[in-house]
Amino acid sequence: MAKKEKTAGAKARKDEKNGYEAELRELQIELVKLQRHVISHGKKLLVILEGRDAAGKDGTIKRIIEHLSPRDIRVVALPKPSDRETSQWYFQRYVAHLPAAGEIVLFNRSWYNRAGVERVMGFCTDEEYSQFLRHVPIFENMLVQDSIFILKYYLDIGRKEQKRRLESRREDPLKQWKISPIDEKALSHFDDYTEARNVMLRQSDSAAAPWIIVRAEDKKAARLAIIADLISRIEYHGATPKDTSGEIVCRFDEACFTNGMLAG
Repeated sequence: MAKKEKTAGAKARKDEKNGYEAELRELQIELVKLQRHVISHGKKLLVILEGRDAAGKDGTIKRIIEHLSPRDIRVVALPKPSDRETSQWYFQRYVAHLPAAGEIVLFNRSWYNRAGVERVMGFCTDEEYSQFLRHVPIFENMLVQDSIFILKYYLDIGRKEQKRRLESRREDPLKQWKISPIDEKALSHFDDYTEARNVMLRQSDSAAAPWIIVRAEDKKAARLAIIADLISRIEYHGATPKDTSGEIVCRFDEACFTNGMLAG
């Protein structure tokens, strides 16, 4: 009996993996069509991925870019600012990486560092933080008026799942590069990040650049849902409509704080 159960379990996992890979392939085909449209029509697409540490931003980006033309897509993950950059206008170092015509740019974290890690860890002053929250909707509206299409995804996971993923990183020799001193403090500041997240979402959501919330407890389901949502928001030739899961991805509103879309 135990052997039969083990065999059945292995088959179920294999079927689940095959189903995931088949759906991912279909979505990646749509991404290729979308990129062709962006290139041929000179569109400028900016995708911002924010979220808690270990929420799945890296894995999602990897699947998005996997089969796209590397000449026309860039991933931006900026390091800690230099002394010179710290003295500049806050948005200045990000501006250089914005998409030109025919490009897709993905920000793996972005100017929202100021509303998250910088706020929680005390890397900016209260005035700098308040100024950022006042200026970011204006800044993003300027980008949209200059024909940059912005998609902002916030990936969220609960305390228990974050703890599990961070521990997995420490144990996996292939994930050592993901470990940072900031990650080590993520769990102890979980509630602080929650508070900062709530303020950020409320004050930087806008009609021009809305937040899209992703319930990312299931990594694979979140990846598929994000890609399906992304391709649904842009019209392109030959599009094959894909269903988006309202249980995993939704437009931000106040209900997200109470309906389980965002961890408390």
